[in-house]
Amino acid sequence: MSDNLEHSFVKQLQENQNIIHKICRLYTNGDDAHKDLFQEITIQLWKAFPKFRGDSKFSTWAYRVALNTAITLYRKTKRSINTIEFEGRQHFLKDVEYNYEEEEQIKLLYKAVYQLNDIEKALVFMYLEDKDYTEIADTLGISEVNARVKMNRIKGKLKKILNPLGV
Repeated sequence: MSDNLEHSFVKQLQENQNIIHKICRLYTNGDDAHKDLFQEITIQLWKAFPKFRGDSKFSTWAYRVALNTAITLYRKTKRSINTIEFEGRQHFLKDVEYNYEEEEQIKLLYKAVYQLNDIEKALVFMYLEDKDYTEIADTLGISEVNARVKMNRIKGKLKKILNPLGV
């Protein structure tokens, strides 16, 4: 591969590495598993990079490759991957004013999201990243209408998980 291609890849990867870290956090338990998945996703991105045509943003393409890699590995192992608590797993984020109530709400949301299946997790992750339904659909390889319908069903599921008594 040419130096230009390698330089371009490294630059794009550096700019978008938080995408990969967030996906790793959703699909792994522990630092070693996180590092292994990050490495595997990076390898898959590198292998596929020469075929990246730029039809979509690099971040959209990286989401797709990263999610497909994580989901494929998740399914191959045919085991339940225990995820970890949200606290202490923030990467490359500067400290801001701390809000304990907000942290507790985020913990509850993550616990609820962990109960979803792999595709639902991916959809919620992208939704929480403020991706529009067009980009979500493109990344997951589904129609925009299907993405909206799935998200509405997931919201209902999350409401039941977070408020089982319906109070």
